[in-house]
Amino acid sequence: MNVHEYQAKELLSRYGVAVPAGKVASSPEGAEAIAKDLGGSRFVVKAQIHAGGRGKGGGVKLGNGPAEVRRLASEILGMQLVTHQTGPEGKLVQKVLIEEGCDIARECYLGVVVDRMLRRPVVMASTEGGVEIEKVAAETPEKILKEVIDPAVGLQPFQARKLAFGLGLSGPSVNKMAKFLDGLYKLFVDKDCSLVEINPLVVTSTGDLLALDAKFNFDDNALFRHPDIEKLRDPDEEDPREREAKKFDLSYIALDGNIGCMVNGAGLAMATMDAIQLYGGTPANFLDVGGGADTAKIREAFKLILADSSVKAVLVNIFGGILKCDVLAKGIVEAGNEVHLSVPLVVRMEGTNVEDGKRILAESNLRVIAAKDIQDAAQQVIAAAKAGGAS
Repeated sequence: MNVHEYQAKELLSRYGVAVPAGKVASSPEGAEAIAKDLGGSRFVVKAQIHAGGRGKGGGVKLGNGPAEVRRLASEILGMQLVTHQTGPEGKLVQKVLIEEGCDIARECYLGVVVDRMLRRPVVMASTEGGVEIEKVAAETPEKILKEVIDPAVGLQPFQARKLAFGLGLSGPSVNKMAKFLDGLYKLFVDKDCSLVEINPLVVTSTGDLLALDAKFNFDDNALFRHPDIEKLRDPDEEDPREREAKKFDLSYIALDGNIGCMVNGAGLAMATMDAIQLYGGTPANFLDVGGGADTAKIREAFKLILADSSVKAVLVNIFGGILKCDVLAKGIVEAGNEVHLSVPLVVRMEGTNVEDGKRILAESNLRVIAAKDIQDAAQQVIAAAKAGGAS
């Protein structure tokens, strides 16, 4: 789960991490009022969407005085902001964050992430602030500093000082960095984050540290422990299909291909998508129905796939264990009849009650293309999608 920048900064403030003074507005008039309350003469107007690269897309602008803040807010609010992370369709801006301007001497990068290989949190820092960390890693990886954290003891003061020195900080700024990192890491652990990213981390001319931008990702599996974080979810920033999938406990991610996929188990789902790609196709989605799916869940999953107008063919790849093949087949038949299936359907199933499942599909009025293995399934669904698209 993601949150907006202004929400992330509110959380940072609770943990003693310094952020610029600011408030969020949903109208030009509200933006002007916030600027008047903040005082000063320099302000930043920032579009609030769940995507990076907002500045390059015209979603971050500097203004002098409340009147100019109002004008800039009117330009940004309602725009379809396109960045490298939104895709060509962009995202509608419904809120702007108004912040006081600050004196920037240097920009750095700071982040905490879970390293799946090490099975530990890792704090990353770089002098290359304001630049996507992926670009730094690709072009100048030596500029990324890392400290691996032992979860049993947490972030140690010497590690914070080491990172501070690595960023070229000195004097009082070193202790300020230690305090900054301590709050950031506590927040990361307390709220079950999978990513906390401060980019840029600003060093002012007086040596103070400010989180000028903030990006948080939270582990969806831990949200039951954090109702306060769950309340921060913005449905308007999520794909409608992914929202619908959550209602039925389906793991669904929309992609830009034309082959719908329904699989049980994340590993098999990834292998299925790889096979489709290998033979020249493009998946329209990732969809894991899970091992304990029932007929109703299968029906909803099938309907979800077919609601995507770009889907030209569907591949169902199931290994029946807890999810029995006959249960899967019943769900497919029910959904196919309900939505009047009009695209080719390729089914590869093995496992518990597989013969019953094949019989149910054979006796239905659906046109099902049977596949013998994953390679055969991928090739058949790609051919079916091409034939369907051509017609």
